[in-house]
Amino acid sequence: MAPATRSLLRASLLVLLLLLATSHQATGAVVATELRCQCLKTVSRIDFKTIQSLKVTPPGPHCTQTEVIAILKDGQEVCLDPEAPLVRRIIQKILNKGNAN
Repeated sequence: MAPATRSLLRASLLVLLLLLATSHQATGAVVATELRCQCLKTVSRIDFKTIQSLKVTPPGPHCTQTEVIAILKDGQEVCLDPEAPLVRRIIQKILNKGNAN
């Protein structure tokens, strides 16, 4: 295959993929916006009283590790170490609180 033909084929495939991605977004299909881990740095200790909510993301194609993101009452987001004993207790406490209702 000639280099010019190969280059044109690559460009065509790229345009097709971009069109496909935008059509999926327009129809409401879920398209991954981030294909990397969100938590580059984690903390192992945090005051439970400052947490408004927790977001736990299991491992997947975007990231090979479980990510625990605490949304604090002041709106700040903090990545927590999911292996830290304190973080595990906080998650368990929140889960137990949800089951108590």
